[in-house]
Amino acid sequence: MTIQTRTLGTTGPQVSALGLGCMGMSALYGEADRAESVATVHAALEAGVTLLDTGDFYGMGHNELLIGEALRGAPAARREQALVSVKFGALRDPDGGWSGYDGRPAAVKNFAAYSLQRLGVDHIDVYRIARLDPDVPIEETVGAIAELVEKGYVRHIGLSEVGADTVRRAAATAPISDLQIEYSLISRGIEDEILPVTRELGIAVTAYGVLSRGLISGHFTADRQLGAGDFRAMSPRFQGDNLRHNLNLVEALRKIAAEKGVSVAQIAIAWVLGRGEDIVPLVGARTRERLAESLGALDVTLDAADLTAIEEAVPAGAAAGERYPAAQMAHLGSE
Repeated sequence: MTIQTRTLGTTGPQVSALGLGCMGMSALYGEADRAESVATVHAALEAGVTLLDTGDFYGMGHNELLIGEALRGAPAARREQALVSVKFGALRDPDGGWSGYDGRPAAVKNFAAYSLQRLGVDHIDVYRIARLDPDVPIEETVGAIAELVEKGYVRHIGLSEVGADTVRRAAATAPISDLQIEYSLISRGIEDEILPVTRELGIAVTAYGVLSRGLISGHFTADRQLGAGDFRAMSPRFQGDNLRHNLNLVEALRKIAAEKGVSVAQIAIAWVLGRGEDIVPLVGARTRERLAESLGALDVTLDAADLTAIEEAVPAGAAAGERYPAAQMAHLGSE
């Protein structure tokens, strides 16, 4: 299998058509095995995946240290092909709590200095604030990243979970490679306003949550017990009647997948892949087994009849429940 490449907008780098989102290896989805996580990163690089996505607040630095370890242990050729995307700005406390976002220029440079050290690299390929800091104009935050670009510490500027107006303002300040934002069969909110603007401005989309945190992977069951540290235990889409409704959507999707001889996860990822050459799905595989399944989506071709069946099984807006608890929704796609 050869992984095709896509370009992160008109100003960004070429990356593999699928990227690896590494957050779950460190935080929010229960315990992860470090050795298996490193092996999964190595397997992704060996398969031709080039884009590795992380955040400096994933496990309070744990994830960056893990990626740094994986890169050091990879063959030189694979290590050199890796492109690391880093989100910054989320403020944490020792108890694991969240206390907002910091997009001040001095903070931007401080966060970058620590990320470079933890990752063990001399530059970050794509750098972005995780959520908009409501107290700091996006122009100031992006301007600070642009200074890091000028000094060679960052190669490209990205955005994360912001609305159309913020995308325009950021792009007027400095070249923007991509917007990272949730996009899946059951999270299609970007289609109305945000996606038209990114396409107008030549900005790519790196889509996270393409399996909606495992909800539409085909592996999640209604009786699954989630630990206290698992984000899904608080996610509205995984609660009570919402969960039962959403799993019924998955079963409808499973019938289509079975007819094509593929898995539910593969058809869900293939759907996102087919939404445009400017969209790069991030798969959150934590094991080599799940990675292999996700990569299989690259071999899935969806024809017009398939797409019609998928749209009938999982129409836009069909999901029950918001994708985050109410308090966090206030920070998403905000202006």
